[in-house]
Amino acid sequence: MAQDLEAAYGLDTPDDNIALYRDWAQTYDAAFAEDMDYVLPMHVAQAYRDGGGTGPVIDLGAGTGLCGAALRTLGIAPVTATDLSQEMLSVAEGKGIYDRIFTGNLLERLPVDDGAFAGAVSSGTFTHGHVGPEALPEVLRVIRPGSIAVLSVNAAHWVDKGYDAAISALAGTAEASWTEVPIYGASAKGEHAKDLSRILTLKRIPV
Repeated sequence: MAQDLEAAYGLDTPDDNIALYRDWAQTYDAAFAEDMDYVLPMHVAQAYRDGGGTGPVIDLGAGTGLCGAALRTLGIAPVTATDLSQEMLSVAEGKGIYDRIFTGNLLERLPVDDGAFAGAVSSGTFTHGHVGPEALPEVLRVIRPGSIAVLSVNAAHWVDKGYDAAISALAGTAEASWTEVPIYGASAKGEHAKDLSRILTLKRIPV
């Protein structure tokens, strides 16, 4: 598990992501999420609910469906999933969480109409070697005016990748707020056990 987590933090390209998560998909939930007490998906889902988020919602970088499951637990549906890794999505599909699943790259244009969803969530995707703030306009494109997107952003990644400047550039397009939460629960062990994430809420401004 520790080796896979370090590999995830060290990713550089979409091809690197595809290769890692292809090999990790079948063991991700047990060997990572359970072992590390991965509480971030529930933090994201709760922030979405508390912000007034409703369905239909798109789960960006859905992986094996941990955030989608949290949304369902909170009574939020329908939920669509997209991820770069088909192998991770195949695991999610087996859980019966999502109403629709498709592969997609947030760093490109998703095969989704403008304003197709009443909101968006993302847990664990805006982090080292994955997706950066350059994807924020695409996130806003796929949600309706007046709706929200709730995204987890690794706290160290926030500084390294210049999220403050990127969010400032969205002035007139979105209103932003954030809080900071632990990524892992009390039983987590290892170098990353105390890592933090910022839960970024973007509200798309009607024009």
